[in-house]
Amino acid sequence: MPLTPSRVRLSAAAVSETGAHRTVNQDAAFTASWGGAVADGVGGGPAGDLASAAFVHRLAAGRVGTVDPETLTVSVRAANWDLRAHVERDPSLSGMATTFTGVFVSESDTVLLAHTGDSRAYLLRGGVLTQQTRDDSYVQALVDRGLVTVQDAASHPRRNLITASLSGGERDRVVVREHEARAGDRWVLCSDGLSDYVPHEDIAAAVAHRGATEAAAAAVALALEAGTRDNVTVVVCDVEVGAPQSFSAAPAAAFYGAAAARFTEGLESA
Repeated sequence: MPLTPSRVRLSAAAVSETGAHRTVNQDAAFTASWGGAVADGVGGGPAGDLASAAFVHRLAAGRVGTVDPETLTVSVRAANWDLRAHVERDPSLSGMATTFTGVFVSESDTVLLAHTGDSRAYLLRGGVLTQQTRDDSYVQALVDRGLVTVQDAASHPRRNLITASLSGGERDRVVVREHEARAGDRWVLCSDGLSDYVPHEDIAAAVAHRGATEAAAAAVALALEAGTRDNVTVVVCDVEVGAPQSFSAAPAAAFYGAAAARFTEGLESA
């Protein structure tokens, strides 16, 4: 990756918990000064923890700098191909897949948001938390068509049925959008173990007026208190803007959830 100096850096932290109703954490996440992401292994499929962890590690492997939209898209595609390689080596893994939502510092001193699935990205700016991603889900499609209200969607029995994910397929797609990077912005990424169980206004209160680590922990605690039946992971990335600096001397990425349990001795790649 290019070592282009950047005025933008991320001060990031994450917390991931298996939850009381699951035995395996299928969420994976990473944080670094140049990016952060959450991936949620698709429930009901085989080896969701392997899918999310392999994808996150492959995406973060070796990166120490900024990206442009095309480079980010290529990196996502390469990480997705790694999932296909795992299935080719072990056909019993056929059907494994993961969601993905991440933010990355761009070569233009902006923030690139990449997304597929029903994990979410929120932006806290000026004290107001706004959702920046659209859920790729059956229920969201019903909401878009006016057949279900946003309020009813939160308790819909099919709210966990997603319409897009990464599974190593040629047709898998990720949406990449560019956002202005303002000093003081806070990006909050989460798996649906938070957003399906905690109202928007409560998430907003939990992630405001705290440090990044404390904010992530507070949001996860809310989900656990609400009785989430899923794994729950929250990544908090605070935007800092200053004099141009290279990322070459920055600490390596930190990993959480399934990504902390797998591939920590080196990534298995195709």
